[in-house]
Amino acid sequence: MQSSQIKHFNYIFTGTGLAALMTVYKMAVSGKFSDKSILLLDEDPKKTNNRTWCFWDQQESLWNSIISKKWDSALFVNEDFKRDLILKPYRYNQIRGLDFYNFVFETISKQSNITFLNEKVTDINELETHVFVGTEANRYTCDSLFNSIYTKGFALNQIKYPVLQQHFVGWFVKSKSEIFHPEQATFMDFSVEQRGNTRFMYVLPISKTEALVEYTLFSENLLPVAEYENEIQIYLRNLGADQYEITEKEQGSIPMTCYPFWRKNTKRVLNIGTAGGWTKASTGYTFKNSDKKSSALVEFLQNNLSPKMASFHQKSRFWFYDLLLLDILYRHNELGSRIFSSLFKKGNPQLIFKFLDEETNLSEDFLVILKCPKIPFIKALFRVLFK
Repeated sequence: MQSSQIKHFNYIFTGTGLAALMTVYKMAVSGKFSDKSILLLDEDPKKTNNRTWCFWDQQESLWNSIISKKWDSALFVNEDFKRDLILKPYRYNQIRGLDFYNFVFETISKQSNITFLNEKVTDINELETHVFVGTEANRYTCDSLFNSIYTKGFALNQIKYPVLQQHFVGWFVKSKSEIFHPEQATFMDFSVEQRGNTRFMYVLPISKTEALVEYTLFSENLLPVAEYENEIQIYLRNLGADQYEITEKEQGSIPMTCYPFWRKNTKRVLNIGTAGGWTKASTGYTFKNSDKKSSALVEFLQNNLSPKMASFHQKSRFWFYDLLLLDILYRHNELGSRIFSSLFKKGNPQLIFKFLDEETNLSEDFLVILKCPKIPFIKALFRVLFK
């Protein structure tokens, strides 16, 4: 330890991923937390473009100024059909990680009550009157702690809730020939070989010659990097890209599970982001869910002078819907293409987006669910209810 002095804060955020930065940004712009000392701790300085977030929305949001590309149309493909999806009134939006980090830090760096330190957290210990946080360099205490450092073992060391991964490798490519359609994102292309899994290609075109091309799986086990990249090469070749330059690469793995992370919340410690189950379990989408949850958290903190963190979470029926889908994909991973194709072949894209945003009513839920193959979901329902 470099310092023996322990500094106290009202709030500490351990890990500064999407959820933490959204929450702190909203706390700052609200003007309601200027009397609270806030510390953010992360070993990553957030200086690189390490990820891309996408989300659909009907109206402008806090993040509108950093959206790098918007699409009004999307393409869904499998081995049997193609469908152009008219998204209006929705738009599909892309935000680059570095643009998001710069946008947030520009605001919070001007707040005298907010401190960001590039330190690796090594220890979190909740005591009766405060929470102790240790890093490789220092020690801190706080009244309340928000943790977004994901512990894999919580979900993996149990058998009640299935755990899949949304895992992917993406290439930002610049082609010599004009092979992309910049006005249309390829939402899911299941025409790639499935090999017993749920595998699809995801394409976000920036221009006729530039796009992010991503090979994605919803499955239990990751692949060697070379396998993802080989599939991207094949896909680009099939599109007609004989010559192209790879300008950037990204890869990731997002846990897809309905494991109740909120049960790890305590009086003074709240798990947020992926560590708190904020990722949409059935799709792996993170941005929109985190946007909603972070707003709810800021409101919760404003309305509770001495908040008990364990009381923040509320479970909905959509958690149960996600659980059914994950149960099916965990046992029969090859059914993914069939399930998503049944939704998008004749389903209303706007209603599907509304459903995935968890904003539908019960009658609308049934309109979406009835598009899905019946027998796998009935079997999953009995398994979940009676196990």
